[in-house]
Amino acid sequence: MDWLSRLFEMIPVRGRLDLRCSYGVPWRIDQGPAATNEIPYHAVLAGSAILDDPAGGQPLQLKAGDILLLPSNPRHVMHDGGGAAPRPARNRPALNFTISENLGSDQRLDLLCGHFAIAPPHDRLLRSYLPPRLVVHAGAEAGEGTAAQLAGLVSMMRSEAADDHLGGHAMLNALSTAMFALVLRLASESGAAPRGLLALVGHARLAPAVAAMFNDPAHAWSLPELAQLCNMSRATLARQFQDKLGRSPSDLLTDIRMTLAANELKRSSLSTGAVAELAGYQSEAAFQRAFKSHMGVTPAQWRKAQRPSGQDVLASAAADGDAPSAASRITP
Repeated sequence: MDWLSRLFEMIPVRGRLDLRCSYGVPWRIDQGPAATNEIPYHAVLAGSAILDDPAGGQPLQLKAGDILLLPSNPRHVMHDGGGAAPRPARNRPALNFTISENLGSDQRLDLLCGHFAIAPPHDRLLRSYLPPRLVVHAGAEAGEGTAAQLAGLVSMMRSEAADDHLGGHAMLNALSTAMFALVLRLASESGAAPRGLLALVGHARLAPAVAAMFNDPAHAWSLPELAQLCNMSRATLARQFQDKLGRSPSDLLTDIRMTLAANELKRSSLSTGAVAELAGYQSEAAFQRAFKSHMGVTPAQWRKAQRPSGQDVLASAAADGDAPSAASRITP
C-alpha cells in the first residue's frame, strides 16, 4: 500500500463543505479559528482573493483554481484587496449547504469554504507534519495527472453546489474528503513541496524508507536498513530526513507506531501487551513508557477515555451533520 493510502487508513479524515460564497467587490471574510480538530479549506472557483498573513508577513494572492488549506487553523482574513469597506453579506440556507452572498458589483468571487475533521489526537500528529498554510493550483488549464484530477473533482463540487441535487449533501462531503487526498498528492509531487511529510515523500530517494515504515511499523527498522532501501549512507539518510522533515527517521516511526497503537486500543479488545507487539514493542513496559510520553496518558487511560460516546469527534460530527461548523462562521 502506498504511504498516503496507509496514512488515511490510520488517520481517518472527513471533509465537509460549509459555505459557497458569492461576493462582489468590495468584500471581506473574517473567519476562524475552526474547532480544534478541523483544518479549514477554501477553493477559489472564480475571481481572486487576498489572504492576509496572520503572522504579519506578505499577503497571499489567490486566483481561480487555487485551493488553500490552513492546517495551523488560525483566524484568517480574506478580502478583495481594494481597501474599501465591505458590503454587507447575508447567509441563505439551501437544502445541502449554505450560500453567503452580497450585492457587490462586478469582479465577483465564487468560493467554496469547508473543513476537514480529524479525530483527536491524530489531528495534532497530522498538523505537525503539514505546513501552516498549503496552496495548490488546479485551474481549468491543468494538463494531465493529479492537477487535472483535482480540477475535475472541484468542477464536480461546483456542479453539486449549483443546485440542491438529490444526495447533494453526501456527495459534497465525499468530494471534500477526496479533495484532501488529492491536494496532498499534488503538493507532494511539486518540486517545491513545503518542509514536512510532503517534502519527504516527494523526494524520490527517500520515499522507499517512508513507505517501509508506514507499511510495516512493527518491524525493528534500523538506520542502516532504511539507508539501504534508499541506496544511501546512514549519515546522508539522517541528514536528508532532518532537512526535509525536520525530524529523524526514528521520530517518524514512533509517531506511526503510536497512531497505530491508539487506534487498536480504541477499537479492539486486544490486551495492552498484544497492542504493544503490533506496534513493534517487545516489552510491554517500554511500550507503556513510550505511549505515555507521546500521548500524555497511559494506554489504559486512553482506552477508557474512548469508551464514552461523546469522545468520538468524527461520530459526533456525522450525527450532527446539519450543525454549523466553527469554520462556517464568517464575518463579512
